[in-house]
Parts: sequence; structure tokens; C-alpha cells
Amino acid sequence: MPAMSNLPSSPASDADVGAQQQAEWAAQREQIEAAERARTAEVEAAARLARDKLLAEVAALPQLPGVYRYFDAKDEVLYVGKAKALKKRVSSYFQKDHTGTRIGLMVARIARMETTVVRTEAEALLLENNLIKTLNPRFNILFRDDKSYPYLRLSGHAYPRMSYYRGAVDKKHRYFGPYPNGWAVKEAIQLMQKVFRLRTCEDSVFSNRSRPCLLFQIKRCSGPCVPEGQGGDYARNVASAERFLRGETDEVMAALQQQMMAHAERFEYELAAELRNQIQALSKVLQQQVVEESSATGRDRDVDVLAVKVMGGKACVNLAMVRGGRHLGDRAFFPRHVDDATSLQLDDDEPRSPERQVLEAFIAQHYLGSPPPGLVLLSEPVDEGLGEALSAQAGSRVTLQAQPRGQRRIWLEMCVQGAELALARLLAEEGSQQARTRALVDALDLSVPEMDKFRVECFDISHTAGEATVASCVVFEGHQMQSSQYRRYTIEGITGGDDYAAMRQVLTRRYSKMAEAAQLGTGRLPDLVLVDGGRGQVSMAREVFEELGLDLSLIAGVEKGEGRKVGLEELVFADGREKVYLGRDSAALMLIAQIRDEAHRFAITGMRAKRASARTGGSRLEDIPGVGPKKRAQLLQRFGGVRGVAGASVEELCSVKGISRDLAEEIYRALR
Repeated sequence: MPAMSNLPSSPASDADVGAQQQAEWAAQREQIEAAERARTAEVEAAARLARDKLLAEVAALPQLPGVYRYFDAKDEVLYVGKAKALKKRVSSYFQKDHTGTRIGLMVARIARMETTVVRTEAEALLLENNLIKTLNPRFNILFRDDKSYPYLRLSGHAYPRMSYYRGAVDKKHRYFGPYPNGWAVKEAIQLMQKVFRLRTCEDSVFSNRSRPCLLFQIKRCSGPCVPEGQGGDYARNVASAERFLRGETDEVMAALQQQMMAHAERFEYELAAELRNQIQALSKVLQQQVVEESSATGRDRDVDVLAVKVMGGKACVNLAMVRGGRHLGDRAFFPRHVDDATSLQLDDDEPRSPERQVLEAFIAQHYLGSPPPGLVLLSEPVDEGLGEALSAQAGSRVTLQAQPRGQRRIWLEMCVQGAELALARLLAEEGSQQARTRALVDALDLSVPEMDKFRVECFDISHTAGEATVASCVVFEGHQMQSSQYRRYTIEGITGGDDYAAMRQVLTRRYSKMAEAAQLGTGRLPDLVLVDGGRGQVSMAREVFEELGLDLSLIAGVEKGEGRKVGLEELVFADGREKVYLGRDSAALMLIAQIRDEAHRFAITGMRAKRASARTGGSRLEDIPGVGPKKRAQLLQRFGGVRGVAGASVEELCSVKGISRDLAEEIYRALR
């Protein structure tokens, strides 16, 4: 008779075991839920304690002007605001129910607060916008900090040079502007060359000329680099150019006409004809640029015109500049956080349209540290305190005028039209780019939770016959190229012309640290990595990603199509997928081509700069024994730059003070 132990378990014993396991699981669940409830209660208690502390701080605020800052639990700035009376203003955020509004969303995230008491509303306004520009808060309207406007500069030399300049101004030279963009400055320089024939060459070139350059031959420079061009005519032309740039156009025209008549009376008809041509050129420009009616005198000589347009969750502020009675051009500004910021109006606030809020934010941020002209025309009325604050900052009266009449109204209407066109163009471009992004994601079947955060990094290699190898990495994110995130990599330690080794090096340098950060949860890899090349480059990228433990599906190569024709490119993948041809008219291919071409442009410009430096010895001149800063400066001044030094003979190098023949021969060998 078999032993009982060999018999199968009875159904009753199985039920007992199952019941015991279920009881254990239930006990474990209860323990987990109890721990969760305890943690939740602890967090809620801490939140209540923090909120009570915050409300106590609000209750203790003074009824004085000041600035307040709200921070979230991660200590990131949510909002910066100003107040005539801090206690009254800040209390209104916490004493009323803002559920279901943007204000409620922000208030729910406030973990702590900082305040600063000031003496006046003007001080509060200036401090508020200083902090906005510094902290970039989530719920404030933000304009890009770009105060570096270009100027036209006349140098303080005996024969002044006319040049494009961007940066801080000084008293050594004379500056005219600012201009709204670089194109306006270059256009003004071309006019000055055509009418007044001022020089534009570098001082090092000017001091080493032995005969006039081509600009003299085509009558765009009077040739002050040689004795025949150094008479009183150049100084007179400089003075006329200064008067013209200051807006004294009538005086300039009268002086030119007087000179023309004087030449004609002396039968110097060729000189008179040249002046006639200058007058005609100047008249043509004045007809295009000079504003009418009251612009010749008074406050309308220097005016800023501001127009705002808000549409589709986006905003545009168009700035038109009038300087010296001439319209210099427009510049459009597009702020961020418009939807969030324009929704933060409390019930007891004075009603303000989104246009007014955007315009007030622009005026406060744009003119902070850069005083406006005496008159600013506006498409929307703004807080009177803005004008008072700007006047106090500038030390002179600044008038902010809305609803102007006469000629001023015409300028404003033109500026409004410019704002509408610029915003419509932005919305169209963004819509097109978003459609391209969606098309690329769909075509490659990528999993992208947030399209606005879809990120592509693209790499390209550039060199000249193996010389000066440079790799580029460009970034596409938020439906546009992010130039501030571009990177160049100098490739060293490889055989010249080995593009595969160059690609391996740049990808390893780019993603080794990024892979570690991503594994720790502190970094983010791109959603797509493009390499400019076919299967060879993709294979190299696959090796790098395998070594780093990264997802191979991120890699795609842009392979030239049949005959290397544009529009026939194919995508090659590292994870074994078949090639993909998107089609010549595909929006996805257009986006890939845009990113690929930008990577190529960025790589080739870096390669050319590196090659030029290597060939001219730009980084080796000071490395030559016996050539210190003083001798280097003398060489550069004598030959007009490093390229001139590299092209000089030993005898020419010896002619420089302090350069012996032995040293000259050493320089000659080093730069060859």
C-alpha cells in the first residue's frame, strides 16, 4: 500500500494555502496603503504648514510700493510683479477663489515668496523688469534681451573711417544711430560711399597703401590713403556726412549746390558734374527716407513708433525708428508667454487688453538701460507711470503718445501695418514648420509625446583634402533651428580624410556624457540623430551607440539618391529597417534637407576658418621664439594683418624695427 506522502494533496489543503496567500497579500496591500496614506498626510501637513507660513508673510507685508516674486516647490520663479501697496496687491492673490483660471493655476504652485520694498512706483517698475529679464519667470511676458543695436561709426582719426559697429559707444569716435538692423547700417554706408566718398578700409590697410584701391577707381572713395586725396576735400566731405546723418539735409544740399556752381564758374565741368551726380543720388534717397511735414524741425526729428498686434496666442511689437528726420527701418519683436501672462488679471485690476499688456511689457523691458528718444508714438495707451519712469531714467522728458494726429498718425498706421504683416508671416511660418515636424514624425513612425519638444541633432564632417577637419552638430527643436545650441568639434588624431573616424570621434564626444546623464534621469537624448551620409556613416554611428548602450532606432543617415540629385535622398537606419524614400515633394524630406543643409553650412564655415588660421599662421605668430606682443603688433601694423606677414619676404620682414635677419628667416619659415 503506497505511503500517504505520495498521494496528491486534497482540495481542502489547496484551498487553505490559497486563503493563506490571499491573507498575506491583503496584509501587504494594507501596509502599503497605510504607508502611502501616512506619506500623503505628511506631505499635506507640510503643504499646509508652508501655506500658513506664506499667508503669515502676506499678512505682515507693508502698504508700500515694491516688487514681489513667487517661487514653486522646485524654487523656480513663477511670476514677478510690482505693486503700489504690496500688502493689498499680494493679498488679493490668496484671499479670493481663483479656481479654474490661470491665476488659480499659478497660485496653487506657489511655495514661497520674496518681496522688495522701494521708494517710488518708478523704482518698482525698473526693478520689476530688471528681475523679469534676469529670472525669466514662467507667467510673465518675456522679450528677448537684444540691446546690441548697430551703429554707423566715424573713427576719430585724421582721415576718419566709416564702419559698421555694434557694442558700447565711447567718446573717442562719433556714432550715429542706433539703426533697427544691420541692413539699414550697410545701406547707409553705401550711400555715404556714393555721395561723400568716405573710406571704409581697416587702419592697418590704410596706413600701408601706396596707391588707391579699386573703390577710388569706381568713385566710391576719395583716396585719402595717398597724398592727392588728403586735401581739404576729405575733411569737408566728413563734415557734410556728419550733418546729413544728424538730419541737417537742407544745409548739406545747399553746400553741395554751392560747390557745384563754384566749379562751373571756374569751367571745371567734370568736377561740377560729379557734384551734380552726388546731389541727384542724395535727393533720390531723401525722397525715399525723409518723413514729411514737421519732421524737419522739433521733436519729430528723433522718434520711435511702436505698434502691437496680438493674434492666435502670439504677439508682435513692431518698432519703427526715425532719426534725424529719416525713417531708418522697422524691427519686429515676438514675446513669449503671452497667453499665460495676459490671463493674470485680478478682479480689482484696471481692465487691460492683451495688446496693452504686451506693449507695456515691451516698453519697460526694451528701454531699460537704453533711454528712448524724446517722443514715442504708440498704437495703444499705456500706464502714465511708464512715461514718468522713463523720463526719470533718461534725465529728460520722454513723451508716450497714443492716438496721434497728422503726419504722426501716418507713421503709426504704417507701423501697425508692419506689425500685422510680421505676425501673419510668423504664424504662417510656424504653421508650416509644425506641419513639417508632424510629417517627419509620422513618416518615421516615431513616438513623440509632445511635438513642441521634438528634438533632432544632425552631424556633418568637413575638410579640404584631409586638412582642418571639423565636425558640426546642429539642433532642431520647438519647430525651428536652435542656433544657440549648435556646436563645432575640432577633429584630431585621425588620418586626414577619414570621415568615418571623424564621425566616430564626434559622436563619442557628443553622447558619452549625455548617455550617463540620461541613465541618471538628469539629461535627455534627442528623438532623432541624423548623420550626413549613407550606410558607412550609419554603421559607424551604430558602433558608437552600441558601445554607449543607446537606442539604435534613434539613428538615421541621409544618403544621396541616384545621381546625387536633390530630392532623391533616402534615409538609412541603424536598427536594420529598410531604406525609406520620402518623395521629392514630401514635407518630411523638406525638413530633413533643411536640417542637413544647415549642418553642412555650419561645418564648412568652421572648416574654412580653421584652414585660414592654419595657412596664415594666425595661432603661430606669437609662438615663434623672439616674437612677443610688441613685435607682433608691429608686424601686423606694417603688413596689414597676419596674411600680409605670411606673404612678406625675408627682406621685407627685416625692414620692421626690432626684427633681425635671423628672426625674419625664422618667421618666414614658420609661416610657410
